[in-house]
Amino acid sequence: MISAHPAWHFSRSAFQPSPHVSGLVYTIGESEAVPQTVSLSFYRFSGLTARIWAFAMMGLGRPGLSRTPDIGFWKLCGSGTGEGFTPIPNTAVYAILATWPDAETARDRIANAPIYRRYSHRAAESWTVFLTPTSARGLWDGAEPFTPTVDATTGSLAALTCARIKPRILLRFWGRVPDISARIGADSNVAFKIGIGEVPWLNQITFSIWPSESTMAAFARTGPHAEAIRAVRSQGWFREELYARFAIQSDSGTWNGTSPLNRLEAT
Repeated sequence: MISAHPAWHFSRSAFQPSPHVSGLVYTIGESEAVPQTVSLSFYRFSGLTARIWAFAMMGLGRPGLSRTPDIGFWKLCGSGTGEGFTPIPNTAVYAILATWPDAETARDRIANAPIYRRYSHRAAESWTVFLTPTSARGLWDGAEPFTPTVDATTGSLAALTCARIKPRILLRFWGRVPDISARIGADSNVAFKIGIGEVPWLNQITFSIWPSESTMAAFARTGPHAEAIRAVRSQGWFREELYARFAIQSDSGTWNGTSPLNRLEAT
């Protein structure tokens, strides 16, 4: 399913909306605005040596990321087993989230910055999706990392949530996750989904791509996910939380041998 070092390619121009996204507006008031670009890169490692390297880079890779020119907010994350929605670490899959001043800079840094090149060289497979924030509320480590400057779209979208879980409710939180994971795994509408995190068990980030807001809402507002949201609100499970949505610009690389965005074209 994997080439040793997949060639970087862009299935969609970073300066054009995805064919599934419509109505992007690159203005604020009467002046033009260059929309912030968010990159989310996933890396899969095979073999013991590569996995040990990737695990060590959770600490050792931070200086290289912080020195990357033009990078804004960034996070280096591990993942859980399966789709990532479990408390059991997956030593094969890691992710880097970063914000950039524009799409061209994002593409160049992902392709050429030393830290990203090291990850791509070591990984058996890698995939990056480039995004434009359309809405964001809440905090991540006390910051507001995403700057929405475009209108919401009527086409496909990506959703990201980040929660810092209170230690006293860890068992209750993770006890609900298997039902949610099973439901999203069975949802034929979701084009891509994964759970990642900075700190095992205490920090949970979910990322998913959907063909439309209505399909995402149908999942979020019913069943185990809706029950968990009600518990979060009524019992105060999180110390900090952030919710963001994005328009999809483009992608590069592959995941499981193909671009996950191809699933949007099939819907």
